[in-house]
Amino acid sequence: MSINKGIFTSESVSRGHPDKVCDQISDAILDAFLHEEPEARLGCETLVSKNTVIVAGEYRGPESVWNSLEDIARKCVRDIGYEQDDFHWNTFGFQNFMHGQSADIAKGVDATKGKDEGAGDQGLMFGYAVNEAPEFMPAPLYYAHRILQGIEEFRKQDNTDGWKLGPDAKSQVTLRFDEGKPVGLERVVISSQHIVGLDSADVKDIVKPIASKLLPEEWVAQLPDEEWLINPTGIFVKGGPAADCGLTGRKIIVDTYGGAAPHGGGAFSGKDPTKVDRSATYAARYLAKNVVASGLADKCLIQISYAIGKPEPTSLFLDTFGTEKFSPDKIEHRLLEVIGDKMNGLTPRGIREHLKLNSPIYQVTAAFGHFGRTPSGNGDFTWENADLVSDLSM
Repeated sequence: MSINKGIFTSESVSRGHPDKVCDQISDAILDAFLHEEPEARLGCETLVSKNTVIVAGEYRGPESVWNSLEDIARKCVRDIGYEQDDFHWNTFGFQNFMHGQSADIAKGVDATKGKDEGAGDQGLMFGYAVNEAPEFMPAPLYYAHRILQGIEEFRKQDNTDGWKLGPDAKSQVTLRFDEGKPVGLERVVISSQHIVGLDSADVKDIVKPIASKLLPEEWVAQLPDEEWLINPTGIFVKGGPAADCGLTGRKIIVDTYGGAAPHGGGAFSGKDPTKVDRSATYAARYLAKNVVASGLADKCLIQISYAIGKPEPTSLFLDTFGTEKFSPDKIEHRLLEVIGDKMNGLTPRGIREHLKLNSPIYQVTAAFGHFGRTPSGNGDFTWENADLVSDLSM
């Protein structure tokens, strides 16, 4: 998608949003399996509601992990910060409906003599990068994430008003674009759960200064106060799973590009890296980011598709939206050379080995976006490395 002139909006949600609670539990379970067995398989879905956490799906891995799923879920909810009467980490009801992976799927995916590892499912995946905000991310989503990350950090600080805010929150940032670049702030929406006794003005006094420091100073200076819509319903005391049911995989636009790029439809959390919904989307982002970081284009979209059980992609598409510095055919040809030389192709095995995806690195991805994040040195967010730039240079 190419935003040339007009206004565009993206949203983010906090760690305590019900759907994100589910994503984090699913990925915490995945990390537990991969920690014990790097080749473990998992497809884990989580549902949360009032005083309830349910996990279901398929696995192939140590039974000791299966037996610890309740402890994993409770620790995850505790870390998020839920200690409400109707959703407390220590008292919620837990049900486990996980079962063994289908032998039919395993047969199609597993590598055998003379057959490489196949894709865990059919599907299409997109990767995107644009030179309009740090980390080559779409600016509206980048700033929406930053606002909630700032509020999350504030909540955890001592000697602040952070204790007055609850875990559940959402943000929405609307930017004005001209000639394909963000040039101003049109509106900011923040909804934050809070303690009894506060109103929207009180919450605004807490969160507006946090958000203002995380947005470009000149944009904030020009935004009228009435365009800061903070808790527009007035009261937001009851939140999280006690107020709204949550499910794994319902925030796929928040997880990716905020609507600024297409999405193939597949969610990420709870899926091991043989599932190309996850691993190939990471690879597509990795390639698109390196194209933009190398200066070959200011904007890049890549689509990859697969058939279940087949190792090689069924297609690869690249679009640079007229921002390319060389012909698109030359960029694609060079990209394919680098994929072959550095990644051994875009097979599931090639992707997960190059990006080192068989590691317990996923829980941290389950909030504040899977892209535009900084690798910590612990093996996470390897798909955000711009380490193909010199190879792509022309």
